[in-house]
Amino acid sequence: MRVSLLQLSVDSTETAGDRRLRAAAKVRERAGDDLVVLPELWTAGAWAYDDWERDAEGLDGPTADVMSAAARAAGVWVHAGSIVERDADGTKYNTALLFDREGSLRGHYRKIHRYGFDTGEAVAMGGGSDIVTVPTEFGGLGLAICYDLRFPELFRGLLDAGAELIVVPAAWPAARLAHLELLVRARAVEEQVFLLACVAAGAHGGVQQAGHSMVVDPWGTVVAEAGDHEETVTADVDMAEVARIRSELPVLRDRVLGIPAPALR
Repeated sequence: MRVSLLQLSVDSTETAGDRRLRAAAKVRERAGDDLVVLPELWTAGAWAYDDWERDAEGLDGPTADVMSAAARAAGVWVHAGSIVERDADGTKYNTALLFDREGSLRGHYRKIHRYGFDTGEAVAMGGGSDIVTVPTEFGGLGLAICYDLRFPELFRGLLDAGAELIVVPAAWPAARLAHLELLVRARAVEEQVFLLACVAAGAHGGVQQAGHSMVVDPWGTVVAEAGDHEETVTADVDMAEVARIRSELPVLRDRVLGIPAPALR
């Protein structure tokens, strides 16, 4: 299975519309791949809060249109990162979109853990509530977004829902790059899955992005990693490694569930 992470540079010098066209062209260039992934909120900018209202869209909006067409043209699965989704009731969500090779929307995930500590995403967006995995020809594909990486219980839920591959689009601050690298590898080892983290480059909302998009295998080995500028990272992964590593080191069967919380003293 060949995967490509499109580490787009996101900044205020380019409109969301222009960036959509540029991203779609990059997807079309990946014909022959199996899965292409984009970063979190690459249209509006994850830290450009003032642009979210202007650039919010529906699940059938302009980003879905161009990504669906690009997936169909290239014959690849496309994880279109995430968009600022506006629901029918006006609530905004940070929502990931997954398209199959025919351009059909096969799954979407509303980010459960909202970043901001009473600012930004934490107050401007609603939170999702559903754990989402999508069956594909290369295995169960789990969906998470950026800040979710800090919450292992979500990833254990994705494992229990059948995930063998987890895709995490992100707009991670460069100042916390060490945390990103640690958490991506930890989640891969913990669930014994391939983990694809596609991270934005550039700067928006005054925040320099980390880049360093990564493909990590179920042993925690970094198979491929980008630098801190816009680039495309491509790697061949063998999904049979998931079953092999789970058999060789069968830690998941030793889970003990339902451990009661200790009484407060």
